[in-house]
Amino acid sequence: MVGFGIFLLIVAALVPKLAVLWPIGMIAIVVGVILFIAGALGHAIGGRRHYY
Repeated sequence: MVGFGIFLLIVAALVPKLAVLWPIGMIAIVVGVILFIAGALGHAIGGRRHYY
């Protein structure tokens, strides 16, 4: 999810008419980091032991 967020930020930077992708990319990065940290701490996410 972090990679997808970075991809969205790059596309938003290259194509000015798609500026709406900038906040979506930031949200995707934040959610990805939160899920990564929760998974690294051993918490089950969505009923699964690991988040892939």
